[in-house]
Parts: sequence; C-alpha cells; structure tokens
Amino acid sequence: MLDQETARERALEAAEELFYSRGIQAVGMDAVRNASGISLKRLYRLFPSKEELVLEFLRQRDSRWQRALASYVDAQPRTEERIAAVFDWLYKWFSEPDYRGCAFINSFGELGAVSPEVAEQARHHKKAFHDYLAGLVRASGRPAELADQLALLAEGAIITAAIFGTPEPAHQAREAARFLMHTHPGPDLPELRR
Repeated sequence: MLDQETARERALEAAEELFYSRGIQAVGMDAVRNASGISLKRLYRLFPSKEELVLEFLRQRDSRWQRALASYVDAQPRTEERIAAVFDWLYKWFSEPDYRGCAFINSFGELGAVSPEVAEQARHHKKAFHDYLAGLVRASGRPAELADQLALLAEGAIITAAIFGTPEPAHQAREAARFLMHTHPGPDLPELRR
C-alpha cells in the first residue's frame, strides 16, 4: 500500500495532467481515481472535495512555474538580458507539445465566478508573476510602469499562443519588450543588444 505522501503525489500528478489537458469541470474524481490508481475512498481522505484537489493542483503548479521561470531567467549574466529571457522562457513553454495556455487563466475562466478560492489562486499567480517582472525592471533601473507593460505583453502572448497553437507570440512579445526597454532606458545602462 502506498504511503500517504506517495498517494498524495500520485493523485496530484494525475489531477494536474487531467485538469490541464481536459479542463477542470470535465474531469470528475472517478477520472482522477482511474488515472492515479488510488481508490476513491482514499482519494477523498486525501482531498475531501474536488475543490480542495483543484486548489492544491494550482498551488503546486504556481510554485513549480515560478521556480522554473526564475531558474531560467536568473541564469542570465546581465540584468538587461534577464527581461528578454522571460520571453525566451515563455517560447520554450509554449513549444511544449501539451501546452494549453495558462492553467490559472483556464481555471479562472471555468470556476472564477463560482469559487472565490480558485479566483484568489489565479490572482495570486498573476500577482507573483507581475512582482517578479517588477523586480527585474527595478534591477534594470527603469521606471516601474514598464513592469505593467511587460506583464501585459507576456499575458497576451500566453493567451495568443494557446489559441493559435504556436510559440511565435513569445518572440513577438520579446521584440515589443525590446522596443519598450529602448524607450525607457535605464540610468547609464547600455541598450539591450540584439
């Protein structure tokens, strides 16, 4: 028999794959049971409601997504390159074969009107991303409003890539970000190189 933590991880892995690929409302707890191999009784002991499973799926995805982005971007040696690297990372994400857009936008669209907790998780994720961009902008010495503009570019690229099934919006948003950075140069910082 699986220990508690292993069973929980297995249930969350199955839920994430199903919720992200099919949508939250289309997936019942029976489907999670079948995909995870965990009995329905045990699944409900781990997560007393589907909403609790959804919220934990969103929390884990948020944490993993933020770490992956920061790991990629923070590896860039120059502050200037880090802002552009956000869009390079988005391109890699959009290029994944199972890319279906942002799980937080998707979950907000499905459940935001009826679940304040899901809506809050989506807001938390978007705010954390915006705060990360704001930190990059601050480090570059540029005005704070640039972070708002970069966030809108990134969010637009995330949605457009999902709808059209192409990673190219990341490159287009990167070029727009370069233009914005050129119009808001940092103090005594060289312009971003092509």
